[in-house]
Amino acid sequence: MNGRPRRTVPSGGSVSHDHAVFSGPATEKTARSSRGTPAANNSLQGRPRPGSTSTGSAGGGRATGSSGAAGGGRATGSSGAAGGGGAAGGGGAAVGAARPGESVAAAYRARQILARAHWAAAAFADYDRQTVLRIAEAVAIAAHAESRRYAEWAVKETGFGVAEHKTIKNEACSLGVFERYRDEDYVSPRVDSAAKIVSLPRPAGVILALTPSTNPVCSVFFKVILALLTRNAIVVSPHPMAKGCCTDAALLLAEVATEAGAPDGVISVVEDPTVQLVETLMADPVTDVIVATGGTAMVRSAYRSGNPALGVGPGNVPVLVDATADLAAAARRIVDSKAFDNSVLCTNESVLVVEAGARQQLLREMQRQHAALLDEADRDRLRAYLFPDGLLNGDAIGKDAAWIASQAGIRVPPRTRLLLAPFDLVVPEEPFCKEKLSPVLGVATARDARHGIEAARAVVRIGGAGHSAAIHSEDAETIMRYAARVPVLRVAVNAGNSTGSAGLDTNLAPSMTLGTGFVGRSSIGENLEPRHLVNWTRAAYNSDSSVPFGNFAGLVPWQAPTGQVPAYPVASNLPGAPGAGTAGAARREPGAGGPWADQDRVPDDRGGGLSDSVRALLRALIIDELRQLVGE
Repeated sequence: MNGRPRRTVPSGGSVSHDHAVFSGPATEKTARSSRGTPAANNSLQGRPRPGSTSTGSAGGGRATGSSGAAGGGRATGSSGAAGGGGAAGGGGAAVGAARPGESVAAAYRARQILARAHWAAAAFADYDRQTVLRIAEAVAIAAHAESRRYAEWAVKETGFGVAEHKTIKNEACSLGVFERYRDEDYVSPRVDSAAKIVSLPRPAGVILALTPSTNPVCSVFFKVILALLTRNAIVVSPHPMAKGCCTDAALLLAEVATEAGAPDGVISVVEDPTVQLVETLMADPVTDVIVATGGTAMVRSAYRSGNPALGVGPGNVPVLVDATADLAAAARRIVDSKAFDNSVLCTNESVLVVEAGARQQLLREMQRQHAALLDEADRDRLRAYLFPDGLLNGDAIGKDAAWIASQAGIRVPPRTRLLLAPFDLVVPEEPFCKEKLSPVLGVATARDARHGIEAARAVVRIGGAGHSAAIHSEDAETIMRYAARVPVLRVAVNAGNSTGSAGLDTNLAPSMTLGTGFVGRSSIGENLEPRHLVNWTRAAYNSDSSVPFGNFAGLVPWQAPTGQVPAYPVASNLPGAPGAGTAGAARREPGAGGPWADQDRVPDDRGGGLSDSVRALLRALIIDELRQLVGE
């Protein structure tokens, strides 16, 4: 195991998506490189891009967001365990008690980020549709062009998945998503003369987007483009295991958006997340909606924050193959889907339920697609490796099948793409019935299609309620019964579920955020799309026919910005503000945005060499202590 401690999480837990964050000792350096390579991920070279906001680490690290409107909402308290459980998905993140003063520091940094995003959201809400599309398209093109670089970076940084497959996801979630929604209008008023109603879109405002380690950059691309299409500002909070690639990607998109005419700060990123900071961001009233893609603990934390949240849950996908299916096609689709990105998508198949009459031929066809069928002894070895003491071995997440087999002491051909682990009963005590997030597929046999449906239903009851399922069949009655009985909200039919339920190989909305609805304890039951990030104000006329309806033809309350987009306003008592003098002020390039947009500082003769960000943080701590003394 290369001498590394094994990471384990409770079996059945949604380890891939838990938004665990570090709360260890703070440093003054951050882990971002400036459009660098994975090798440069730990450097401090380069400057933050214009139009972006990122935070430094706790305890006086560099803060590149402005605090000009630091009063943009006081944190209303902790929202619980934002770290969300599993150490495997979170890279073994240690979650400990907050240090003295950490909550104050977190609140101050959160206000910096959110105040700037709030300012950008207010300005962006007045943009017309053509300008919005121009900005979103520029960002989508830039993201698409960097898809491969960020895919390779994500694999190197996290150790999860396949770069080639992550490239496909990055491309689909950039230009693919933009092209899918470019003709849908979330900006212009809608006039219904028959109903005598005028509907005007109202953006959410400030979106806090929590992104996972398993699908890191594609989630950033996806959520940013949805935010832009709906005229929202977005604050990206990446998983600590993927913060290098995600931070760099968010800063790139922010720069492109600003150059295309977006308000300064419309895209921000939490550069060095901590438990306290993420909780504070979630709880702050300036956050208008949280879009939480992750495990149950993290999603519950978002719901407890007191702010609106669109949370999604973990998967545990059953796939049923009955005797009417095209078995060669089903085998190819299932293997391709399960091997895609080494099974880190929450939509990957977890348990294969096959009708007895089709079992032998299906497994033979799957072996032709480089799946390895394990005998009883090798299955037990794999179970022991993958679930030591009942806990999922985090080292196996996102690794390829041959590597996992070698670690478990199993000999398979080097081109093996998938390990097939047969078992007898679909019960909670069987670990292969649970989400594995690796190219390992449990295999159960059913007497007939009806019993197969009940077995699939049992799989989802163990885990993954509301998420997704797949079926390969030519029998419409069986397909309908399957969809009715299995408690999920999307069923991929004769398609691989990894990309099918995500909308890449079906006509479902393409999405990296899949709602699990009421049955999965989620506020959304569909694939997230732009319409979920905008509300509509409806001006409804008196229905009496004698009351005339107005002529709204050609009327649009928004317009394209005229002239140069102004930079984020700086408070007069902060460095970089007009009239504040040069002492202690940061060097700024034109349009850099925010008083802390550069790393370099002009030396200050007062304050013993303290940086501007440390001085501002100390000022906030003192003010907070004074407020406590006077009982405010």
